[in-house]
Amino acid sequence: MIRQKSFENEKPTLFLVPTPIGNLSEMTPRAIETLENVDVIACEDTRTSGQLLKHFGISKRLIAYQNFNEDSSSQGILNLLKQGNNVALISDAGYPLISDPGQKVVSLVSANGYNVVPISGCSAMLNALVASGLIVQPFLFIGFLPAGNGDCLRKLNEYRVYPMTMVFYEAPHRIKKMLSNCLDVLGDRRCCIAREMTKIHEEFLRGTISEMIDVADTLKGEMVVVIEGNREDYRKDIDLSHIMDLVSESMAAGMSASQAVRNVADMTGISKNKIYELVHKAEKGRS
Repeated sequence: MIRQKSFENEKPTLFLVPTPIGNLSEMTPRAIETLENVDVIACEDTRTSGQLLKHFGISKRLIAYQNFNEDSSSQGILNLLKQGNNVALISDAGYPLISDPGQKVVSLVSANGYNVVPISGCSAMLNALVASGLIVQPFLFIGFLPAGNGDCLRKLNEYRVYPMTMVFYEAPHRIKKMLSNCLDVLGDRRCCIAREMTKIHEEFLRGTISEMIDVADTLKGEMVVVIEGNREDYRKDIDLSHIMDLVSESMAAGMSASQAVRNVADMTGISKNKIYELVHKAEKGRS
């Protein structure tokens, strides 16, 4: 076990710093202070981030951290920490790791015993979710669906029976096809499209998936799509073998059997007693 007490040690730290998703006035004082105090800032695009930092009068060494160079950049950031530097990781807009690079470096840095400290701030996912008018919790954040049509349909089928509200990201040139796939697999559920959030042209479209398809060609800007979960008889449709897979995955991640059951119950909405019953039957079948 690695126990991190973020502000009770003097270890070098990787800060995860959110940046505004549109309106620059949403940059928090703590985020600005953190960027002013670190030694190095890792970002997706040094030109985009350079403009942001210039706006706030921050002059720091910038390094690129992108999907295609995550392995080498993660090691580079770890080396900077080993040399005693504090590093901030930022995205072009929003929260690092949320459909943006950062997972590899956080795993590597924390495994090596250095601090990883999140700074509160902007998240397009949460903005869209709380304003959608749909049930907010539990929710399932999916992000971008696969670009290939077959892969997209297969992924949607994995989520078809889940009762929780789902949150997706989508680009304007793919939004109509994405919604059509959702209609085919999920049915005509209630949904909300949020676009241009915090900007002058912010817009929320609330209705059904089919209604969104009718206007999809007119929509511009990066979008968050919030779709209601399966409100029908979830237990009737659920693949019970999938429930056992989720329990096994939770236990493989280090949870006890009882913790895994509670975790899967929270994820799926199925009662703990039902899942305990499935686990007990599986254990009897193996004995």
